[in-house]
Formats: sequence, structure tokens, C-alpha cells
Amino acid sequence: MSVPDFQSLMLPLLRLAGDGAEHSMVQTREDLAANLNVSEEDQAIRLPSGKQTAWANRVAWAKVHLGHAGLLRSVGRGVFAITERGKEVLANPPERITSAYLGQFKEFVEFRSGKSEGPAIDMPEAITGETPQETLERAHAEINASLAAELVVRLKNGTPRFFEELVVKVLLKMGYGGFSPDAGEAVGRGGDEGIDGVINEDLLGLDVIYIQAKKWEGSVGRPEIQKFVGALHGKRARKGVFITTSSFSSEAQQYVEHIDPKVVLIGGRQLAEYMIQYGVGVSTVETYAIKHIDSDFFSEE
Repeated sequence: MSVPDFQSLMLPLLRLAGDGAEHSMVQTREDLAANLNVSEEDQAIRLPSGKQTAWANRVAWAKVHLGHAGLLRSVGRGVFAITERGKEVLANPPERITSAYLGQFKEFVEFRSGKSEGPAIDMPEAITGETPQETLERAHAEINASLAAELVVRLKNGTPRFFEELVVKVLLKMGYGGFSPDAGEAVGRGGDEGIDGVINEDLLGLDVIYIQAKKWEGSVGRPEIQKFVGALHGKRARKGVFITTSSFSSEAQQYVEHIDPKVVLIGGRQLAEYMIQYGVGVSTVETYAIKHIDSDFFSEE
């Protein structure tokens, strides 16, 4: 089965702890996956950030919610056990434990509202089934997707010279020619023989990346890539990067897999994502830091 949402994991997790023993999160993830038939492939699916698997994230949030409702208690770093309240819930369990169900417990309401009195805050996961971190990462991914689409439009509307200079800046920001900020140069002009930019990867220019930057409508086909490869041969080059505002045909992509010199293809959407990742042509509006307990700080050993 696919990875269940974290609310669907709360009752199975509580039942797992119902034996009264102490359980580690590592073993719990394995046991829950076996009980719910979650495949290793599904367990490996990562959140949009790529920093954590969705499976680990959802099991952790299920445990956090049960803990704040007083159904589980922490007995050590990454280790928990069921409480008397948790046993009472299991004695007459609901069909499914949800955030709404946990709202009957005062401690959970305080956790959700951030205060000891007053109504609980809205619980959007009751509708979406997402953990708070998943909601944040999904929103971040949607914002970046919209920004990337807008960047592609801007790139297509710019001049060819601007595009050539931009791609050199992006590659330098990515670390190519890292010995100097002046290691790259846009050289595109009449008679450029298919080369629009160069990046020297060492001081003497012994290792050079040649760039072609092409504004294009529709897919760039194999013939255009072959022309670029011909230009690389003319320079006795070993590395080339072909960057476009559009995309590449399947024939073009297959062609570069079996040729020498090495040629990397970067389409408009991928270029926009690199611009966002490396801060070229974009600025930060807001930053949100996600923090967790520093267990070492609280260790008295």
C-alpha cells in the first residue's frame, strides 16, 4: 500500500505500544511498515525537500500528536511507552484516531492553541491528512513552481545577450570556475562558431567548459546539438553545456548519452530551478526556520 497519512497511523501506533513495553522510533517504523504492508519502495519516498522520508515524518508526527494528547509518554531519546490514558482509549477504541478525536483532551488543545486557555487553533490536517511539515514543504514547492514558471517567461522575453550572460552567472554560482568570480565570460556574437560562453575551471585555462545559450520555441532537436558538438570538436573541447529557454527532444537527449565530448542539456525549467536554488535573479522574501529539541542540551550525563 502507499504511505498512509499520519492520522491513519495514530491508532496502529497506539496499538503497537499497547503491549506496555518501551518502543524505539526506529523499531516502531519497521514494525508499523510490516503491520500495514508498506513496501520498502514506499518507505523510501521523500518529502519535497529530500531531507526526510514521508514515512519517517508521518510516523514521527503521529507519535508527537499522541504524546501531546497524553496517550504516549517519552521515556528517553527516541523511546516511548503507552500511558494509562492510552490504555483506556485502547479499551474502547474509536474507528480511527484523528486530530479532531484528540481534541477531547485538554493537553492536546493547549498544544494546538499554544496557550492553556481558549479555543484550539484550526486543524487543517483534519482535511488534508498532511503533517504540518508536509504542508509547509508542499506550499514551498508550489511557490517555487510558480516562480520558476515566471522566470522562464522572463528569460524568453529577454535579449539573447542577456540570456548568454545569465547562464554564465548561473554556472559560476553553481561552483564551476570556483577559483575566481571572473572565471566565466559570455562571448556570443556573430561568427562565434556556436559558442556563447566559456568557463575556465583552472587559472591557466587548461580545463574549459564551453556553453551554448539558445532562446528557442518548441523542443531543441538533435541537429542543433550536433552543430554544438561540431563546434566543441573545433575547440578540441571535452565539456559542453547547451542551455535553452525551452526543452529538448527525446532524440537530442538520447544523442548526448553516447557521444564524446561530454555534453549536458539544461532546459528552461531546470535553469529556472537552478536560479532559485543559487539565488540568481531572485531575492528572499521570508524565511521560516523549523527547529526541534536539542537532546544533547538536556542531557545531564
